[in-house]
Amino acid sequence: MFGFFARKGPHRARITTSGDTIEVGAGDNLLKAALNQGLAWPHNCRVGSCGQCRCRLVSGKIKPLNDFSYVLTGEEMDAGMILACQTSLRSDVEIEVALDKPAAALSQPKSVGGVIVRARPLTHDILEVRIRLDEVMPAYLAGQYAELSVPGLIEKPRSYSFASAPENEQFGHVSFFIRHVPDGEMTGWLHTANQEGQRVNVAGPYGSFWLRDSAAPMLCIAGGSGMAPIKALLEQVSSQGFQRQVTYVFGARTRDDLYCLDEMKQIKARGNGHFNFIPVLSREPNDSDWSGLRGHCTDILSPDAFDLPNSHAYLCGPPAMIDSAIECLGRAGVKSEHIFYDKFIDASHMQGGRT
Repeated sequence: MFGFFARKGPHRARITTSGDTIEVGAGDNLLKAALNQGLAWPHNCRVGSCGQCRCRLVSGKIKPLNDFSYVLTGEEMDAGMILACQTSLRSDVEIEVALDKPAAALSQPKSVGGVIVRARPLTHDILEVRIRLDEVMPAYLAGQYAELSVPGLIEKPRSYSFASAPENEQFGHVSFFIRHVPDGEMTGWLHTANQEGQRVNVAGPYGSFWLRDSAAPMLCIAGGSGMAPIKALLEQVSSQGFQRQVTYVFGARTRDDLYCLDEMKQIKARGNGHFNFIPVLSREPNDSDWSGLRGHCTDILSPDAFDLPNSHAYLCGPPAMIDSAIECLGRAGVKSEHIFYDKFIDASHMQGGRT
């Protein structure tokens, strides 16, 4: 029988919606324990910003690690909603959460050593970093991310999305698109000198940003290094034969910030008319010969042009862009359950970010 009793050791959390029971150690948060024990708990940032790990506390006592009100509304907290990544347990608990996938469909995270074999500039502030792993890491899904650290130098891990679908990646390698964050410890180390040959640790996979099974039109919106997970998703759609209409809106400042254009052309060629790539520039000089669209991604989201009410949206990039896009898509009739996103938080704002 699942009961509650006072003890100093690990506590248990029973997931009422699935019947699973997990053990949460004294030093663990609820999300970390769930992921380590193979549950497909919705999550992305793991630092209390994205809100995707929200769940309802049915019974038991918890200790919030941060103020939930930064992410959850007053109505949600009154209803017992909590953030799993910012929750430790004071007793056994019962939790309601909608798990994303059967546990058997996901890999449990693992830490693997590796060597940087390529650090290639894609733009003035984005590097492609390719790592040869010492051993094969657990299988990841297109759209997920890993945590990188540098033994003896940068121990606090940073999160970066895989830049290729698993079937498109070279065996035994993983790759990432990493943007230089001003004063960022990890990105400064990577961008200020060629780090090829340096050893790193790669832990993962993490995240619940992946392709959902559907024939609905697919709208992708990204900016900066948000290209990485979207490119991986597009490669997966391409390998499946483009069974849906796909539009990708990529926001950049100027033409110098555009990249992966050859890859987008290749995907378009395989799309047989089902794929459209639309770059939008916000700071391109007015006197340039740029003939494409100007402004921000949300400026062009016309319901008539993209059949938005019937679409599924996949968003990747900085929080301000994501929040603006979610608001715009909601006004256009896109259902909230059909909007999937990964906010890129840097470590200057939240622990475990992307600097």
